[in-house]
Amino acid sequence: MDLLRYVAFSTDPLGGNPAGVVLDAAGLDEATMAATAAEVGYSETAFAVPRQDGELDVRYFSPQNEVPFCGHATIATAVAHAQRYGVGELLLHTQAGPVPVTTSAGPDGAVVATLVSVAPRTEEISEADLAELLAALRWSAADLDPALPPRAAYAGAWHPVIAAASRERLADLDYDMAALGALMARRGWTTVALVRRESPTVFHTRNPFPPGGVVEDPATGAASAALGGYLRSLGLVEVPAVLTVHQGVDMGRPSLITVGVPADPAAGIEVTGTAVPIA
Repeated sequence: MDLLRYVAFSTDPLGGNPAGVVLDAAGLDEATMAATAAEVGYSETAFAVPRQDGELDVRYFSPQNEVPFCGHATIATAVAHAQRYGVGELLLHTQAGPVPVTTSAGPDGAVVATLVSVAPRTEEISEADLAELLAALRWSAADLDPALPPRAAYAGAWHPVIAAASRERLADLDYDMAALGALMARRGWTTVALVRRESPTVFHTRNPFPPGGVVEDPATGAASAALGGYLRSLGLVEVPAVLTVHQGVDMGRPSLITVGVPADPAAGIEVTGTAVPIA
């Protein structure tokens, strides 16, 4: 197995979100992939199986379970593929559906990748689930930004979007991992997207990921795509829009995610970032 290690959404290996990447996982069974992801210990490892037409079948494993879609591991996979085989267009077949990715090289040689998510969805969160979620986060209703109502958002995986009333509230992350993980497992939520809106198109985010055995994700492309769909569906951003998402700052792994939100309500959300190898 040729296991690569990349950091996504950063040009610095000490920032961003690490991901494992296997560009040719043909012949690996599910147990081997799960065990490899657990040994690597990153929030996700992507296993790609090349098709005869040049497209890829991709599966994503966290240290504890499989997830249907992962944004940062997709960006890492696309960049690794481009560095080995050349930039261009690539279609990934994920459990969430087809995800096209385009890679290009900048003037400095860095490869940038843009994925397009599956069609996003947004749903209400029940009062009981919201109360349980806030209790697990150790937040109160007063900690919420009333301009950004809590919702469950999907763009390949489900994430509750919970907006903080202040940057200080977002910076103070101290939650009950067991309680939050149990709720998320019951509801099929992958991470919790905790967000603070700095301006109409600039956001700071944090993403607890207890179902995967990870306290916090430094950069979550799938949740950023879900956030873009959430904002569009509730009319909270003027579309088309380009969002800047800062994540990982509070945990010392700063990440930069660019999110494109098309005006078409049925269109997938674009997530752009770079990735660099970990020595």
